[in-house]
Amino acid sequence: MGYQFDVSLILACYNEAEHFNSSVDRIIKVLDGTDFSWEIIFIDDASVDTTADLIKSYINKHPRKHLTVYSHQKNLGRGAAVTEGIEKSQGKIVGYIDIDCEVPPDYIPQFVSAIDNGADFAVGWRIYDFTVKSLPRWFASKGYNRIRNTVLNNSLKDTEAGYKFFRKSKILPILKQCASAGWFWDTEVTVRAQRAGLKIKEMPVVFIRRFDKTSTVRLIPDTFIYLRELWKFKRKLDNFS
Repeated sequence: MGYQFDVSLILACYNEAEHFNSSVDRIIKVLDGTDFSWEIIFIDDASVDTTADLIKSYINKHPRKHLTVYSHQKNLGRGAAVTEGIEKSQGKIVGYIDIDCEVPPDYIPQFVSAIDNGADFAVGWRIYDFTVKSLPRWFASKGYNRIRNTVLNNSLKDTEAGYKFFRKSKILPILKQCASAGWFWDTEVTVRAQRAGLKIKEMPVVFIRRFDKTSTVRLIPDTFIYLRELWKFKRKLDNFS
């Protein structure tokens, strides 16, 4: 299989207008400082703010960059958006990061290097920058990690970080097995990849909670959704084991 780029970066977007331009500027600055060829694929997941217009404007203002956008007519979820981006990418290595840059884009070269050096899958392991306001997210994350590892009998440190890079040829077969279209996709794709024998490298990254933007995370309801999806996923795995 031929590849046009060394790296494809997927940016799934949903109501990102508050920070879109500044975040993409930061990301491109990092990519421009590397030696590898790259593209960015924006997936606008039916944003209801001005995100779609900002993406088009940014692409028009940077015609020499390899920037592409695909837009959804209805919101499909993070998993569906990232999956579409991966499938349409033209890079040998493909990854995605959260566009709010709560985990800085500066780690991108390290993740690409991990794949170049033999990993099939590099996943961020969030180290929280502690503030009182960030404690609820920290407790929720740590609690979910414990429950997930107990229920699924594994020892992964953090499946939920929106910072993952893959060897494209290795991840495509895994994507076909994934049923979740929403946030739980992160757990499913990581656990399925591990069970399929992919070489996974967990990489520590600093998570700096941003309070200058509107979060799309609903801590209490999302936690219950995660737990429900976790038990459904366990039953699926048990049925095929």
